Amino acid sequence: MLGEGILKGLGETARNFVGSYVSAERLTTVQYPEERAPNIEATRDFPFLVYDGTDWEAGMRCVACQICEKECPPKCIYIVKSTDKKPDAFGKPQIYPARFDIDISVCMSCQICVEVCPFEAIKMDTEFELSTTDRFGDLLYDRKELSKSNEYYHRIHPTEAAEVDARLAEEKVKADAKAKAAAVAAAAKAAAPSVPNAVKPAVAAPEGDKQG
Repeated sequence: MLGEGILKGLGETARNFVGSYVSAERLTTVQYPEERAPNIEATRDFPFLVYDGTDWEAGMRCVACQICEKECPPKCIYIVKSTDKKPDAFGKPQIYPARFDIDISVCMSCQICVEVCPFEAIKMDTEFELSTTDRFGDLLYDRKELSKSNEYYHRIHPTEAAEVDARLAEEKVKADAKAKAAAVAAAAKAAAPSVPNAVKPAVAAPEGDKQG
């Protein structure tokens, strides 16, 4: 029948149009801010720094390697390395960022800082309600404002955070095993008895050199 395809298309359009008003699963409008749609796990807005434990400063994963600062396309990250070391969440002395700032007004949420970080120290947040009347003051976040716990990371990105924890745990087991093996080898070397220098045998003089 001539025009049958057009009629079918118009019928599908009409069904979707009416359904968007009466079907619960089709009602996509959310009366924001009274109503809020749940965050999608893959959402990425602006970076934050992950810390382990309960103390944001002691548990900070960042070691101020400055890779994210160098790789950031809009150059919105500013890091100053510490001149000393402090114990991290596992008690290991570590360099830390004496200053770590991100200018959120410049950040373009590209996630390159997350991809290049070798310590799983910086991740993307899902928080987007950051509007303020002071663009230059309130949108320049320091390390304390950027720091959020690993529990928070698990809450907003559960799948990714679980994978990161598993990988870090595996790396820690390998590092502990390597350190233990090195300690055993050092102890064995220290306990081994020292071997005295061998006495060199006397060399007989040639017959012609003997006094007769």
